[in-house]
Amino acid sequence: MSARTHSRPVPAPRGGAATRLPWWALALPALAFVALLALVLNPSDAHATAGEPALTLLVERAQQLIAR
Repeated sequence: MSARTHSRPVPAPRGGAATRLPWWALALPALAFVALLALVLNPSDAHATAGEPALTLLVERAQQLIAR
């Protein structure tokens, strides 16, 4: 009995795949980032703050996390 030989697989064609993103794939994360940044930077909307700017607290928290 003879052994069966395996042929090489046919490579996928290059350049035929669609790699474009829809417009909302970039717009929605950017919009969410801007909305969250506006909430962090606007201390009048933060009811639990004791008068310190939110950006200072955010930077201090980031330094604490990096120092660990």
